[in-house]
Amino acid sequence: MLRSALLYLSNQPQVFKFVRHNTLARKFAERFVAGETLEQVLDAVVALNAKGISASLDLLGESIHSESEARAAGREYLHMLDRIRERGLDANVSVKLTAMGLDLSEDLCVEMLHDIVGRARDYRTFVRLDMESSAYTDRTLRLFYDRLYPVYGNHVGIVLQSALRRTESDVANAITAKCRVRLCKGAYREPPAVAFPDKKDVDQNYVRCMQRLMREGNYPGIATHDERIIDQAKAFAASQQIANDRYEFQMLYGVRRDLQESLVRAGYRVRVYVPFGTQWYPYLMRRLAERPANVAFITGNVLRELVSGHR
Repeated sequence: MLRSALLYLSNQPQVFKFVRHNTLARKFAERFVAGETLEQVLDAVVALNAKGISASLDLLGESIHSESEARAAGREYLHMLDRIRERGLDANVSVKLTAMGLDLSEDLCVEMLHDIVGRARDYRTFVRLDMESSAYTDRTLRLFYDRLYPVYGNHVGIVLQSALRRTESDVANAITAKCRVRLCKGAYREPPAVAFPDKKDVDQNYVRCMQRLMREGNYPGIATHDERIIDQAKAFAASQQIANDRYEFQMLYGVRRDLQESLVRAGYRVRVYVPFGTQWYPYLMRRLAERPANVAFITGNVLRELVSGHR
């Protein structure tokens, strides 16, 4: 019930207006969001790189209502790639297709993506197409396979979600195509006909897909904070003699920093997904829904603030 409530709240703009101007909520958001400006997030990447951690930057914003907004987001991504190169950072970018105007026009979206992935190819870097809710899965994969991957190859990749029942089939297709995949569990509320309702089934599907990608895939991103699954990945790699440079672990900014750093010390590759921008509220609420223990964290801070305010 708590997860459902948080996911519902993530889509309520009137709540966002209140939260964005609440000092305590903004302070909590800083744990998961690197800032509202590009330079703030680039400084955060410098700190990550100093620890041996790579980054993938994501400009938050999924509610594009006009062509001008989509083009502005596209220009921001081009600037992002320019600044990453200028500062010599170990980072690539992640893009949501709805932020590029997919709901307005697929041709507009593809035009924006050609500019962005083309710039990334010029800089010999990489663009990840983020996966959104299941309503966009077919459109995202079709656009990727038909209009981007044949042109840009390994400069562009996709995300697949183990929560979805279809994902084992999508993994098989990705392996056949030899494209790069980030495997995550999924953070969207989905109907049971589309997604596994029970966490144990999501986890089991994750491990099945993960092992196949590790064995047969093209440099998969193992995106999880679940230590049990990470240990299974490490054990599977050892048993199959899969070298550490054939895959990477991926985690979210601000989540399990201790685990990120311990994996790097043990010789594994780690990339952190670093979101930024003014539209951080829906992202924050999905992070809370993924791990309801985070609610206790923010509640504790609220109580401490109230207590200190009455002293």
